[in-house]
Parts: sequence; structure tokens; C-alpha cells
Amino acid sequence: MFANPSFHGRPLQFLPTVRNELCRSYAFPLQLHSTTYQFFASSTLENRRNRSRRRNSTQFSLRASVDPQEVYVLPPDSAGVPGSPSPFSVRIPVGDRHITVETGLIGRQASGAVTIRDGETIIYTTVCLADVPSEPADFFPLSVHYQERFSAAGRTSGGFFKREGRTKDHEVLICRLIDRPLRPTMPKGFYYETQLLSWVLSYDGVHPPDALSVTAAGIAMALSQVPNSQVIAGVRIGLIGDKFILNPTIKEMENSTLDLLLAGTKDAILMIEGYCDFLPEDKLLEAVEVGQDAVRGICKEVEALVQKCGKPKMFDAIRLPPTELYKLVEEIAGSELVEVLQIKNKIPRRKALSSLEENVISILSEKGYISTMEAFVSTETMPDLLEEEDEDEEVVVDGEVDEGDIHIKPVARKSVPLLFSEVDVKLVFKEVTSKFLRKQIVDKGKRSDGRSPQEIRLIDARCGLLPRAHGSALFTRGETQSLAVVTLGDKQMAQKIDNLVDEDEYKRFYLQYSFPPSCVGEVGRVGAPSRREVGHGTLAERALQPILPPEDDFPYTVRVESTITESNGSSSMASVCGGCLALQDAGVPVKCSIAGIAMGMVLDTKEFGGDGTPLILSDILGSEDASGDMDFKVAGNDVGITAFQMDIKVGGITLPIMKQALLQAKDGRKHILAEMSKCSPPPSRELSKYAPLIHVMKVKPEKINLIIGAGGKKVKSIIEETGVEAIETQDDGVVKITAKDLLSLEKSKAIISNLTMVPTVGDIYKNCEIKSVAPYGVFVEIVPGREGLCHISELSANWLAKAEDAFKVGDRLDVKLIEINDKGQLRLSRRALLPDAETEKQSTKPRSASLSNDNVVSPKTSDKGKPKKAATVSKESENPLKEKTVPVNVSSPAKEAAKRSVSP
Repeated sequence: MFANPSFHGRPLQFLPTVRNELCRSYAFPLQLHSTTYQFFASSTLENRRNRSRRRNSTQFSLRASVDPQEVYVLPPDSAGVPGSPSPFSVRIPVGDRHITVETGLIGRQASGAVTIRDGETIIYTTVCLADVPSEPADFFPLSVHYQERFSAAGRTSGGFFKREGRTKDHEVLICRLIDRPLRPTMPKGFYYETQLLSWVLSYDGVHPPDALSVTAAGIAMALSQVPNSQVIAGVRIGLIGDKFILNPTIKEMENSTLDLLLAGTKDAILMIEGYCDFLPEDKLLEAVEVGQDAVRGICKEVEALVQKCGKPKMFDAIRLPPTELYKLVEEIAGSELVEVLQIKNKIPRRKALSSLEENVISILSEKGYISTMEAFVSTETMPDLLEEEDEDEEVVVDGEVDEGDIHIKPVARKSVPLLFSEVDVKLVFKEVTSKFLRKQIVDKGKRSDGRSPQEIRLIDARCGLLPRAHGSALFTRGETQSLAVVTLGDKQMAQKIDNLVDEDEYKRFYLQYSFPPSCVGEVGRVGAPSRREVGHGTLAERALQPILPPEDDFPYTVRVESTITESNGSSSMASVCGGCLALQDAGVPVKCSIAGIAMGMVLDTKEFGGDGTPLILSDILGSEDASGDMDFKVAGNDVGITAFQMDIKVGGITLPIMKQALLQAKDGRKHILAEMSKCSPPPSRELSKYAPLIHVMKVKPEKINLIIGAGGKKVKSIIEETGVEAIETQDDGVVKITAKDLLSLEKSKAIISNLTMVPTVGDIYKNCEIKSVAPYGVFVEIVPGREGLCHISELSANWLAKAEDAFKVGDRLDVKLIEINDKGQLRLSRRALLPDAETEKQSTKPRSASLSNDNVVSPKTSDKGKPKKAATVSKESENPLKEKTVPVNVSSPAKEAAKRSVSP
């Protein structure tokens, strides 16, 4: 333990370097990556003790070599929970209700913790920081994790594992909603890993938790020690009729034509994302204005809360590269950088920039500006450390002897070259590259590929590339390319959603986006979709959703796969364009064509010789996305917008800037739609011969059980007999038959029609097969799957002792429907169709008990008792008829009988 550092028994003065600016007021080890501490000892001789104040300081520069985990300076308030602030809550008005924010009760050991409540929906969010900083990088080390606990709604997971595990796609999307508005407010040079955790602890099924989670994250971050610049809040805006609704309920969103989630500060907008049904640009701007006013009110209330309960910000932990390094990099690479940024193709430009960066590092190393040590003396404080410590110390003149008889020869102060880390050089090179790119666009009006700010890259589209796929399209825009494939199926192909909000919901349309490393010419991880892939896929999916036909008109489940085969900016919008063409190629009757475009911006043009007006860029490249101030994706047609997503990388933008970007995006969409119409080969607009056939029937709801049968036996037998893929039944009487070919579809359709038909007394059925014989009569299949009883008294005009004496299974006969009882059982008659039926009705002869007297009519027999006797037999045969299950064969007579059946 190096807790009490000393030199020759004397205490050392402890001072962290100023350049790294990583000193914290607590929990700080001696060695933090490239951080170096300086120790000073005032070494004076014994014979100088009672002499003049003039002295010579001996200076020592040491680096701590102890384990960084061993020495900490504890914070003054680290005694434990008793020193924590008391709970404090505030109610903030939002729309027609209030949200309640509370801190200091739960999560008191976190740097920032807050619970926020809307109705009975409660979100708990915490922010924590690492004790030591990470290696410098060009991004803020922030990780966001959001989880919806099923216990919040009194449920448990529907899967085998009852504990929440892998983050669901729905939760990933909310993580992105939280992350994106936070990053622009974080200062450069803060490298402490920050983790934000958010849980839904209670959900009432009325107030959605996503917008609430964004606000909770902004408040927790504001209360923590993270040195972010402003308070962030988020709201959702719905549109019902002409009225905008703030934070609408789940029920209100069902009738809303707009789903907009907005996050920002009290001064500007940081992030918007939403989906709508061809909403005009002006209406969208009105919604954004309503949301910005609400966010402004929330932020003002939160600022008062932060002043009362917030922790001191770690502004002293911000570490920035020295300003001298920017000048050196510009001097070395300036002229070459201008030429490299004019290379039109992405890969050659990237390789040239990488080579130039290595050249800059090599030159600086040769000149001694780059230190190879793990930790080196700070470049910003090096001159100061060479000076004497006391302000009033005197300098010994050359040749002068002090009172201690010690001759001191002053040493001339040597110029020490500045030392930089290689990481700092790379960071500065990237910032200088970004600066030169922005300057080139503003000053010369030309981008890296030679386009003007409003110009769209060359577009090429073609359909039908994959012969066995149900639909396919290849959309290319510049160096960005998407291969979209459509697959059609029945409900079994639908995507089940098991989350807190959408309980047991099935998606009949979904788009899956993949971004393999090969699309940018790199080697990387291949596996489960990343958060970026999930977010981009959802954006493209929601953009295409409004153009799909309703399920009643097109009963298919539709899956779209978008594989990015090349990428140089705006791959999600290429997925929208390619997906639209692939849907048309698959024969999906879409309402119209839509396209997507990504917009960029250079906000401060005055810095680069402009007039100060923000410069909006259409169809941005990857480098313009990285170096620009905005990434605004807009999808729709020339009438309105279906989806949009905006991320800001600066302090925020205002409504006039957004309006300019939306209008410029509309012009870009019109151009892209015109190019898509020139697709060659064009989409087929017909169902592929390899796509399944789906037929939708409507029967009476009470007839559904006849199709299903006991334990599903009937429907299984129909599938097995006809060869169809699936038969789906619904409680409202809708029946969907999925088959690979038309023949099997027609067979199953005929069987189900006959099973569910409503027969009419008096209908005649010809050439019907006897399925079984009983002593009291025979069971006749009038149509496939539908049988009736022909009583022995109705089999012949003459008297029969036993039915099996005259008929056997497989015989065919014509019958007439003469009665339907209350249970739906059918009573048939063959005798009614015999030529002598009318004569027989008038006869009063008794029946003979002998088969040899079959043609003899007994005068003792009365026809009046026959219907009563038949009705009695029908009751006795109730169980056999109910339990009977027979194979179904489709025959032409059955088809004729089906045509005569009465539709419900």
C-alpha cells in the first residue's frame, strides 16, 4: 500500500496532472491508463534551516507503480446510506394529466436514480459510472439497457424460461430511443464508461412506457455526475382527427393517424421518430411544435429538481487533446487531405485516408512528438512543471555562493518537445478530416463524389432476379445497394410478439434487415442481428406498412428480407425502395409506390466561409453522415410521409431548419420515385407460381365445429385427404385454406362447403353412396362429409324387414330431403322418388313380413304412421349419426349437390 508517499522521510505533495484532467473527488487510483502523477519534495540541507528564504528546489517526477486498485481517495459522503439525500418528488403537467418524478427513495447508491409515474405505469431508471476512465475514443462510452418486467402487468413469460432473458426487439427499439437524444449532450473528452438501466416496474395497460422511459433517462442523467450539458425529456404525439394528443393512451393510439416520439431540450430538438399515414409535411411540423412546447415545460420543471437534488458534475474529468496537436496535423496533412477527400469512390478514399493517417503518426514520431510510454507527462502542463513552485523564490545568479557554501550552477532551461499519445493523434486526425470535408462542401459547393448539396446519386433498379423467390428486387443508389426478397405465407408464418404492451399479437407483415460486414469490404462478426439492424429494419417496415392491402383483400403473411450488399450511406432508405419493388414483384396489391431518402446538414457554415445559413444535404454518403450534424431519414411518396427518423449530433435544431429539410426531402423522393418507375425488368405484379394459394371462405359461426370435428379429427382428415397445407378457422366463421396447387384447394373447398351448407327440405340428391347399413335404415352421404338417415320405411315402396336384405355399403341411390330435426340431423327418403310413390301413398294394404311378398301391399298398413315411425327411428339413431366419421371423396355428383346447397 502506497498510502503515505514520502521522500527521505518527508511527506510528498500529491498533485494529479492537469492535462489528463481526470482527477475526481473520490475513489481515484494512482495510475489511470495514461494518467501520471507528479510528486515534489522540497529537499533542503540542514545548514539552510535558519537562513534566508532563498532556496533551491530539487524537483522529482515519479510515476506510481502500485496496483491501481489499491489506493483510493474516498468521497466525503461515502459513509453509506445515512448520508444520502432524503426522498423528493415533483408533479409535472403533461397534456391533460400529470407525471410524478421521485428521487432519493430507490437506488441511492447509483450516481443518479429516478422513478417516474404516469397513471399506474412506473419506470425506474439508474445511471452509474465506472471508477476509472476508458481509453480515449471518438464516441461516448454509454450503454443503455431497457427491460419490461412481465410482473409489471401481473404476468409471466409465455416461453419455457419464465425469467426475462435476451433483450426483445421491442426493448431494443426503446433502448435506441433513449440512447440517441443523450449522446449529443455529452461533452467530448469524457471517457468514463456510463451505464443507464431502465425497468418497467408497473404497467397499467393504458399508458405506454416508451416515451416515459426517455424522460426518466434524461432526468436520471441530469441528476448524476455525468457532465452533460442540458436536461432531456421525451413525449409522444398522436393525431386524432385534427387534434394533437400529448402522450396518448393505448386506446387513443388505435385511432391515431400519427405516432411521433420527440426528445429534446428546452431550446432545441434532438431526436424525432415516428410513423404516419401519408401525413403532409406541414402537419408533421405542427406536431413537432406541439411536442417541443411540452418538452420545454418538462425540462424547466426538471431543472428545478436538479438544482435541489442533483450531484456535482465531473467537468474536471474531461480530457481533450491539446490544441497544438490540431495545428501540427493540419500542417502535415492539410494539402494531401484536400486531394484525398475529392476521391469519389468509398474504398479508395478510405484507404487513402488510412495511409495519410499513418503518415502523420510516422512524421510526428520521427520528430519526437509521440510518446511510446504507457503514461507520459502531460503536454499541457510540462512548461509549468519546469518552473519553481514558490512565486517569491529568488534565482541564484551565476557565480554567486549561497550562505551554505554550496556552489550552484544554473542550468539553462531546455526546450522540451510536446509529447502526444497515438490515440490523441488519431482523434485529432479524424476531427481535422471532418473539418476539411465540411469546408469543402460549404466553400466549393461540391461533395466528395462531385455532387451538389441537392443532387441525388445515380439509381438503378431491377426485379425478378431470383426465380424461385416469390418476389425480389435489387435497388442500387450510388454505392448503396439492397437486395430485397419477399416471401408469402399463411398465418403460421406470422411473427408472434410476446411483450408487455402487445400481448400475444401476431404480425402479418415484417421486414428483416441485415448488414453483413462484406457490404463495406470488411471482416466482422456475423450472427444475431445487432441493435442497429433491428432499428433500421423496423424503420423500413413501418415505412412500407401503410401501402399494404387489408387482410380481407390479401390474406397472406408477408415477409421482406433486405440484405445490404453495398453500403455508403442511407441503407435503411434503400431497403424501403427495394422492399417496395419486391412487394410489387411478388404480386402484392400495394396502394402506391414509396421511396426513402436520408438528409444531412452542416449547421455552422459561417465557420467555413458561408453566410451562416445551415446547409442541407440530400442523399448523404457515409462520410457525410459521420462528419455532418444531422441524419434525417424520410420515407413516403409525393403526397405525404409514412415514416421518419432524425438524429442530431449537435446541440439541436429548430423548426425552420427541419422545415427546410422536409421540403428538400420531398423533392428528393419525387426524383427517386421517377427512377423507380424505370425499373428494368419491371415488377411482375402477379403472384408467383411458387407462392402458396390462399382461399378465404365465410360460413356460419355455428358451423365451425363441423369443420374442426372432435379433437380436430375432421380438419386433419380433410388436410390429409386433399393434400392442402393448412386450414385455419376463426370464431367469426372465416375459414382460410392454404394449398400449393389449385386441385387440392378445390377439393378442400368442396368438402368444407358441403360440410357447412344449409340443406333445404325438398332438395334431391342423386347417385349418393350408402356409407353404412343399420337394421333400421341406411346412412347416405348426400355430399362429401354430410350424411343423412334414410329410414327403412323410406327405402322402398314395399315393406322391408331389414335394410341389409336389400341394400349394402357402397350402393348408390337417389334420395330426397324430407325433414331436418332440431339437432340438424337429416331425414332422407328414396321412396319419395320412386315412380309409384304417389300410388303407394293412396294404398291402404298392409305390409308383408316376407321378402318374397315384396311387391304385395298390405291393406292393413296405414301411411299415416310412417312419418311418426321415421321420426322415432331418427331419435334412436341420434348417437350413431353424431359420432360417425367417414373419409370424404369428392365426386361429380357431390359437386352438383354442392351447387344446389344453400349458402349461409
